[in-house]
Amino acid sequence: MSLPPDPQVPRTGAQLGEHLAPLRRRWAVLVGCVVAGGAAGLALLWLTPASYTATTQVLVMPVGTQEPGNQVTNRQREALNLDTEAQVAQSTVVATRAAMALRGAELEEVEVSVPPNSAVLWIAVTAAEPAAAAAQSHAYAEAYLAHRRHNALTAMAEQQRTVLAKLKHVNSAIELTIKRLHTLPRGSAEHAIAAQRQNVLNRQAANLALKYDELRTVAVTPGAIISKAEPPTEPSGPVLPLHLGTGLMAGLLAGTAAAHARDRLDTRLRTAADIERLTGLPVLADLSRPGEHELPHDLAGAVVAACPGNRLLVKALPAHLYVSSPAEPLAVGAPLTVLDGSDVRDLSRADAALLLVGLRRVTSTEVAATVRRLARHDVPVIGAVAATDAVPSFVPYIEARPHTSLGKLVATGELQVSVPAEGTRMQAPHRTRRRGKPA
Repeated sequence: MSLPPDPQVPRTGAQLGEHLAPLRRRWAVLVGCVVAGGAAGLALLWLTPASYTATTQVLVMPVGTQEPGNQVTNRQREALNLDTEAQVAQSTVVATRAAMALRGAELEEVEVSVPPNSAVLWIAVTAAEPAAAAAQSHAYAEAYLAHRRHNALTAMAEQQRTVLAKLKHVNSAIELTIKRLHTLPRGSAEHAIAAQRQNVLNRQAANLALKYDELRTVAVTPGAIISKAEPPTEPSGPVLPLHLGTGLMAGLLAGTAAAHARDRLDTRLRTAADIERLTGLPVLADLSRPGEHELPHDLAGAVVAACPGNRLLVKALPAHLYVSSPAEPLAVGAPLTVLDGSDVRDLSRADAALLLVGLRRVTSTEVAATVRRLARHDVPVIGAVAATDAVPSFVPYIEARPHTSLGKLVATGELQVSVPAEGTRMQAPHRTRRRGKPA
């Protein structure tokens, strides 16, 4: 046994359909914006000048002594922080050195990337000319290596000066300790302490001497260019998929917004669904889809069920709907007194009203104004009938009755001499016209 849906649970499918419905109704606006966006992307692609990218690959090597701050990770397996080196390669100092190497030429921006698990920098430059891109990429690489070598030599020279200063201080302490040993008696505690201090200072001096020699003899190799930039043969930009995709996406977004805005601003009723959506009136019949044989009977049943009384006012929107309809009216029989508004008393006598809405000829604003006018006279609107070519014409509905003689009718009082015209027959809202003749 299936349970009814909970009204509090949001209907995702219905909400999605409501959002997509304006796109289906305004598909021309959406398609036009998408095509315009694609054309704009192609035009921008055609107007954008070609650019060329050249790349130089630089192998970075450790210089000097190992720094403990460089942590080896899964991405960085070398004893170098390549992310830091990439930032150094893009610094202003390196750019100034590269500009000096190119004799003050204006440089383009450089892009430096680090392949994972490597000690290689990719130095790429994009320029309007292939030769300029290759020359600038190579200049950036040379300037980076020169800057790194200069920094390494400066750091090593500073370390040498520091080690040499420490070595001189230790040698001075050794000389003082030796002089003191000559003044102390052998076998005394002071002599033993001074001798021990001399041994410690000698070991420190030896270590400092080894460190100094190492700094003086270490080879400074900042890196090497393993792949020199060559002038590219094909442009790297503009990219067709990027420009075309961006244009289509922008057109899709603009088309979606335009379709929703157009759908909200356009109040013309084009389909039966527009009547229910924009006016809130129930559609009792949709005559825009011909070929349904049961439509007159269903319409009559819906009108009789919805009408709270016996007198029904049929209001056509626009007023010339019958005249402008190219097809014959659709005869609908209903056991009601139909008023067409031609009599000044129709509005006061009507128990309910039915609107005949001509699709593509009237707006929701006009329908709302008509509903408000009828409401001021306490005439409720039971619904609307959507019409295009076939317009419903309500005719009297005569029920089948058994044969009774005239004398019996007079005797029982069923046949009266004078009967109000309002209760004897149905009043058609208009004169039925035949095809090909004017109304």
